[in-house]
Amino acid sequence: MKRIDVKLAVPVVAPLLDVIKDMAGGLGESLAAPLALHDLDADFRAAWSDELLAAQKVEVGRLLGLFDDNFFREGVVAFDADNAEVILRACAAIRLRLRARALKPLADEVLEGGGADLLAVPDPVRKAFMCYLFLATLQELIIQNLDESILGS
Repeated sequence: MKRIDVKLAVPVVAPLLDVIKDMAGGLGESLAAPLALHDLDADFRAAWSDELLAAQKVEVGRLLGLFDDNFFREGVVAFDADNAEVILRACAAIRLRLRARALKPLADEVLEGGGADLLAVPDPVRKAFMCYLFLATLQELIIQNLDESILGS
């Protein structure tokens, strides 16, 4: 079973964790990608939403759990079969939340191309953008380095 250990610069990542925690706070109460299933039975829609919300909360908790005391001592996070899919989904949820809230001033082309003029945006937007890129990089590392069998494909 493949495992990847990623060494990160704690002084660089630590401020981004504050942004992640801030965005994660609301993900226990609302979905990052709200459902628009108006043609479904209300009870079924509510049950489905509740199940997705519970899963999202657990996934975001697992992402935050990567950055524990061990991370602050060694600067290493690990991805393997037990957490790869969960971390991918958690990163996606937080990136969606960042996009919907903190990164509204930036166009989609800037977000996906990574070409923002960081000196031209306010500090909170700059931090949110750096966090967005950091999470995208984590997702890319997982996708590129773990076997398809680990990702359930």
